[in-house]
Amino acid sequence: MTKSLPLPSIETLKDQAKRLRAKLTADGKAIGHSEALEALAHQYGYKNWNTLHAAVGNRPPASPVAVGSRVRGHYLGQAFEGTVLGVQILAAANRFRLTLDFDEAVDVVTFDSFSAFRKRVSCVIDSKGATTERTSNGQPQLQLKL
Repeated sequence: MTKSLPLPSIETLKDQAKRLRAKLTADGKAIGHSEALEALAHQYGYKNWNTLHAAVGNRPPASPVAVGSRVRGHYLGQAFEGTVLGVQILAAANRFRLTLDFDEAVDVVTFDSFSAFRKRVSCVIDSKGATTERTSNGQPQLQLKL
C-alpha cells in the first residue's frame, strides 16, 4: 500500500486499532492490541507501529476550524452564524481557544424584561466543537455544527 493516505492523529489510530480488534474478536479471530496496531500500520503502508507512530509524530492536534472559516451553531441556546477570527491550540489535549464574530448579535438572556447581546465571543472548545462548560440545562455553552 502507498503512504499517500493522510495520517490521522495517534488517538484516532489507536481507536481504529481498538475497533479492528473488536471486529476480529466478534468474527472469532481474537488478536492482541499490539497485533491490531501492527496490522493498522501495514494498512497505512508502514513497516510497523513504531514507524507509523514516528511518521505521525507528536504534532499538535488539528483544530476543527480555521481562521476565516464560516461557522454556525448554538451559543447559550441561541442559533448563530459567524466567522472565526482566531484559533489558539491549548496545552490541554484537543482543546482550542476560538474567537468568533457573529453575523448578528445574539441575545444571551432569556428573561423578557432585559437583554444582553453578544456579537464577539471567545471560548474553549474540544475537537468536536463543543465547550466543556455547560448551561443550567446541561447543554454546552457553545456548540458548533461541524
